[in-house]
Amino acid sequence: MSLVKGKGSALGRRSGQHGGVSDLLWDDVKCFFDLDLMGSLPDVRVPNASVEDWQAVLDLVAEKGWKCQYSEGERVLPVPRAKAVLSRAADAECPDLRVWPTADVLAIFRFQAEDEVDFDVDLRELQGQDRLDVLCGFFREIGRLLGKPVLMDPEGEYGHPVLGFDVEADRVVVLADPQVR
Repeated sequence: MSLVKGKGSALGRRSGQHGGVSDLLWDDVKCFFDLDLMGSLPDVRVPNASVEDWQAVLDLVAEKGWKCQYSEGERVLPVPRAKAVLSRAADAECPDLRVWPTADVLAIFRFQAEDEVDFDVDLRELQGQDRLDVLCGFFREIGRLLGKPVLMDPEGEYGHPVLGFDVEADRVVVLADPQVR
């Protein structure tokens, strides 16, 4: 079943990254990148994940050659296997993996649960069509690899996605009505 909100056909198809066509147009979705409405670090998640999905994401980061940095607290360490990270002691500090799909766009993966791949993006870095295309491309890479949706919720509003990769549509789509300001 498709996640596309409404008809979606009027939204975002022009020259860009997805086979020569952008998934979304900046002017159509810029409200979802407003810091006052969304918070600066919206939550991105892949629901119904597994340890194998987490490992696939780690392998994708390595395969794509994306710059990354794994850390536990202040200690920077080599990227471990997903199973090792997700089986840490309950009282252990939550590690993170910082991934730069491009030099100026950062995603921070947090290993909080094995059943959901979760990460944050910084909306201050995602202003304009070019950066939106980078974000959409990143979501597509992960969503296609896992065959699962990649959903972006406003910061602190879990379960209310506004944008996401739709597996059936094979692109990033709008999942909520745009807020008019």
